[in-house]
Amino acid sequence: MDKKGLSFFTIISTVICVVFVCEAAAPAAAIGNQQFFWWIFLIITFLVPYGLAVAELGTAYESDGGIIDWIRDGLGDKWAARAAYYYWVNYPFWIASLATLFPTILSWVFGVDLESNILIVLAIELAFTWIVTFMAFSPVSDSEAVLNGGAIIKVAVAVVVGCIGIWYATQNGFATDMSLNTFLPDLTSTSALGFISIIIFNFMGFEVICTMTGDMKDPKREIPRAIIMGGVAIAAIYLFASFGIGAAIPADQIDPDFGMIVAVQTMVGDSILFKAICIAFLVTLFANMASWSFGVNSVAAYAAQTGNMPKVFGKMNPKTGMPDGAAITNGVVTSLILCIQLIPIEAISSGVFWMLFGMSVVFLLLTYIPMFPAFMNLRKVDPDRPRIYEFPFKGTMMKVALIIPAVELVLAVIATLVPLSADEIADKVPMVIGFAALLVIGEIVRIWSARGRKEEYKGLTPELAVQRLAEEAAATED
Repeated sequence: MDKKGLSFFTIISTVICVVFVCEAAAPAAAIGNQQFFWWIFLIITFLVPYGLAVAELGTAYESDGGIIDWIRDGLGDKWAARAAYYYWVNYPFWIASLATLFPTILSWVFGVDLESNILIVLAIELAFTWIVTFMAFSPVSDSEAVLNGGAIIKVAVAVVVGCIGIWYATQNGFATDMSLNTFLPDLTSTSALGFISIIIFNFMGFEVICTMTGDMKDPKREIPRAIIMGGVAIAAIYLFASFGIGAAIPADQIDPDFGMIVAVQTMVGDSILFKAICIAFLVTLFANMASWSFGVNSVAAYAAQTGNMPKVFGKMNPKTGMPDGAAITNGVVTSLILCIQLIPIEAISSGVFWMLFGMSVVFLLLTYIPMFPAFMNLRKVDPDRPRIYEFPFKGTMMKVALIIPAVELVLAVIATLVPLSADEIADKVPMVIGFAALLVIGEIVRIWSARGRKEEYKGLTPELAVQRLAEEAAATED
């Protein structure tokens, strides 16, 4: 096949494979019908400018470090180190949050009580954690079938849930109020505002498109199309699945932990279909973590090589070329996170999935905030760099277009962490404490990692940009 003959369908499919995650459907559904407004609003104000910015950065500044290297070039080592830490630390919390789903769902599948004994619960959760860790030891090519198969299964699960919801609604009516006013945003609903961060989280990962530039027929035209159409496709899948969940359970009663599975159980009971969806859902969790592990571990290893993460992350397997040091560290840290369930505190033991998943979301969103000022600075100091795709706005329009998504990220982090009502205090205080502690640890890690580094990189200057272009041109001629 011609290298530059990659079909647009394949590009969109790859985006969906990386970006779409089943476990985020329930928290999104908990927003209620107003999520339709927020999806459209955030596609326009967040996804489009974010996606077009990463399209320019990814095609102009190719590197193994991805977003971390863009931030390093734009803002220097300090912010690159912070972003690398935030990007990494989100992953163990994500694995831990998904691990907490396994004991309950397996109990439903096999009809046995696996949740009454905390040691059995931890054993199941640790088994998932270390299976994912060992999967990360293999090169990407060895896991291609797992990743592609997982993508098909998770889209199929979402579609089936939506279809069951339509059938259930025709038979029993909607459990959720479908009046017109429910589709309008309610800024007084603190719980809904807290879950809006999930919609932004569901757009993270579109930079994968930039790795496919060499296989596109017309990247300048196809990149923005893939970002916009991919975002719309993912929004449609989530909304269809959320519709199915909302058909069975009122929005204000949706459990962010098991909302999708409970909705299916409500609609079809403990049937073979219910058990099949449970198993398929669990399979998608392995696929999600496998697809993200390669990117997270590689970025952490790259950051370690530049003195922005501890050296253990930079240890590579000489046979496979994989960052085994980062993978093992992930497994150890995730295991320690799961052990907080041994603490006899109600706020921790109840709703543990959302507490851990919320922490993961917060740190992933934090990673992308410095990308926007880095982009603007690189445009300023490196205007002559060849750009396959250019952000469509310049000057004040460009600043406005990039400031808005950065502000949305900050507000999403605040809405996720900060108790916006008295009812949220008990649930969110542990998250706030954990967040503050992790920020302090991050600064310690940043300073520790920089030991022995001869000189701190301040980011590209106009002079360095010219020098780098000359070096790249010479390397191309050779």
